[in-house]
Amino acid sequence: MNHWTIRLLLPVLLLGLMAGLADAQAGGKKLYRWVDRNGQVHYGDRIPPEYADQDREVLNQRGVAVGREQGTLTAEEAKAQEEAARAEREVRERQRRDRMLLSTYQSVQEIEVLRDRRIELVDSQLTIQEQSLANLRKRQAELEKQANRYQPRNQAAGAQPMPEGLGADLERSRSDIATQERNLAKKREERAAILASFAADVQRFQELRAVAPR
Repeated sequence: MNHWTIRLLLPVLLLGLMAGLADAQAGGKKLYRWVDRNGQVHYGDRIPPEYADQDREVLNQRGVAVGREQGTLTAEEAKAQEEAARAEREVRERQRRDRMLLSTYQSVQEIEVLRDRRIELVDSQLTIQEQSLANLRKRQAELEKQANRYQPRNQAAGAQPMPEGLGADLERSRSDIATQERNLAKKREERAAILASFAADVQRFQELRAVAPR
């Protein structure tokens, strides 16, 4: 095929390609354009498996790029991309928190006042929970004392079997104590977390004020 023949056929080939693309688009299929490792441009409504890792452009009915899709990533590439995205989110969150600190507080003392109020509230809740736990343990001791009068704890001749209701009360009391102990531990963890959070806020506020324009 000579040079002039190619020049004559090229418009026909392009028209055929565009018609095929339009038909695919009309059928609801995506149209793609991608470049292989040799620099050759490809078009189609499906990405062959050997080109799955290639980035590609999404085309409209006129063959104009309207979007871009990323090729399949290797495990290392996916991990690196995930780490970069996480780092970017952390930066944005840090910037948001910095703006909040500077717009909410005028001094370290204001931060400490809010901290003390939060701690005071938690401490009052802790006091209530500790008293509740003490009452539960007292009740448990009373039930244990009663249970010691009956079999199988009491091996004395003539000892009566433990009443069914007493056994149920003992089990319920143990469960209530375990639940209250877990709640108390969580509340203490919450108190420690509040102190740590406010300490970080104070330090960051001081850093920001040190570099903020006067």
